Amino acid sequence: MSKLGNLGARLYRGEVGYDFIGKRKIWYGISILITITAIVGLAVRGLNFGIEFSGGAVFTTPKTSVSTAEAQHHAESAAPGHQAMVQKLGNGTLRVQISGLDTKQSLPVQEEIAKDLKVPVKDVNTQLVGPSWGEQIADKAWLGLGIFMVLVVLYLAVAFEWRMAVAALVALIHDLTITVGVYALVGFEVTPGTVIGLLTILGYSLYDTVVVFDSLKEAAKDITKQSRFTYSEIANRSINGTLVRSINTTVVALLPVAGLLFVGGGVLGAGMLNDISLALFVGLAAGAYSSIFIATPMVADLKNGEPQMKALAKRVAAKRASAAAKEAARQEEAGEAEAEDAAVVGPRSQPAARNRNRGRTSGKRR
Repeated sequence: MSKLGNLGARLYRGEVGYDFIGKRKIWYGISILITITAIVGLAVRGLNFGIEFSGGAVFTTPKTSVSTAEAQHHAESAAPGHQAMVQKLGNGTLRVQISGLDTKQSLPVQEEIAKDLKVPVKDVNTQLVGPSWGEQIADKAWLGLGIFMVLVVLYLAVAFEWRMAVAALVALIHDLTITVGVYALVGFEVTPGTVIGLLTILGYSLYDTVVVFDSLKEAAKDITKQSRFTYSEIANRSINGTLVRSINTTVVALLPVAGLLFVGGGVLGAGMLNDISLALFVGLAAGAYSSIFIATPMVADLKNGEPQMKALAKRVAAKRASAAAKEAARQEEAGEAEAEDAAVVGPRSQPAARNRNRGRTSGKRR
């Protein structure tokens, strides 16, 4: 933990960093590939809408040892032409869901289920949902999503600038598309809990994005009055400065959601937990990715098209070229000076005392 804290401090001070902006084309390519996969999955498989949207009947049985496969077979036999979906709940009861059933059609199915379980018909709870109610929920969900998007764009345009509002909107659409595509690919049922999860992830995704944007706004203040960094470099420093914070908040948020998805939905068999937790899990991960790899690089691309930022980039490049030329000249002068010193010194002469008696014969001195 101390090493992670030290890394976060070094990232914040700009001592180390990763070039997220410089590699933005890679991130764009990955996002486009994932988005196309999600759209293809959505177009080919479609969404598995629950009876809350399509209408139908839900039968809840008492505790039983009958398997879900057996219950599904009996339910589909009692309702020819309709597909049944059976879930085993945590207390041993069964939830049998059949879309498209009306009140008249649901009674034989209820009797068949009671007969298979050898329980009174009254012990099998039946809930009927009309398709009009589901349409109302869908319409209200789309209306809420549209109002949310408009308010987000207006707020970011006023609090920051329109380029950040556009980038945040693209990131939100990116997150929603991926989440809905995952639902289509895995075949999870779309229920009102799914809608709640989708609306919830918009807030989480926007939170990470606004954190980076706020850091970028502060760092880019009076940017045209200096010639050390370009806008892309300042944006990259802002991402690195908030990177550890984004990772920490995302991991902390994903852990309980993973518990809901894998323990609550998988082990305990709670259907509603599956619906909302999958949307939250995928949406949180996609939101953390888009705020770092999509939203901020897109802001940098939009800002770099401004005349002021183009002029700033030229000044920074000219200053760095001048500094590099001066450094090269200095090193060249230092090399020439070392060569001159080596030539002046020459070979080292021997001391005179060492050659005083050279050439005399040995013997006693007369």
